[in-house]
Amino acid sequence: FYLREFRSVSALRKAVEDYIHYYNNERISLKLKGLSPVEYRTQALRAA
Repeated sequence: FYLREFRSVSALRKAVEDYIHYYNNERISLKLKGLSPVEYRTQALRAA
């Protein structure tokens, strides 16, 4: 959110929520075998 200006608290809140969703559900991590954090966690729970 660096160098972004938000017109309201609700706009900032929406941007943070969108980023959290992206980070947990869409972002691919090589440390997690090319899976998103949610996909990796789901796979680990199935194996347990």
